[in-house]
Amino acid sequence: MSSATTFYDFKPLDKAGKEVPLSTYAGKVVLVVNTASKCGFTPQFAGLEKLYKDITEKHGDKFVILGFPCNQFGGQDPGTDEEIQSFCQLNYGVSFPMLRKIDVNGDNADPVYTWLKEEKPGLLGLKRIKWNFEKFLIGKDGKVKERWASTTKPESLEKAILEELAK
Repeated sequence: MSSATTFYDFKPLDKAGKEVPLSTYAGKVVLVVNTASKCGFTPQFAGLEKLYKDITEKHGDKFVILGFPCNQFGGQDPGTDEEIQSFCQLNYGVSFPMLRKIDVNGDNADPVYTWLKEEKPGLLGLKRIKWNFEKFLIGKDGKVKERWASTTKPESLEKAILEELAK
């Protein structure tokens, strides 16, 4: 979808294979994360859930986290979409939306991620995702505001998210 101009132009699939128009989130601040259930960074689910709860408690539905499971890095998310959802809910109490498992790099990369990488390349201008739990912050206008590496802990993102919410 090369004609996409904002995050809201995409319609990724949910775990049941139904389209999720990202236009549903227009006017909200969105944190997009590629996730994995068997990764050294998997415990970040707890931090993401706490961040989600803390911010939505004060700002209602003006903020959302969208998780995109991915099995491209060391085969660290091999389960079905149902198994992944269940794991996230049982082990980390994840209540934010988790979408269908996707590829984030390569020829089969989901269009959302192709666009995200074009809008906000990584270190040295690289247009690829390096590992699980990279994070993109989408402003209310549907534009990419920030990108963080896997090593960036969810709790350190609160200030940037609150600044976007205040705009």
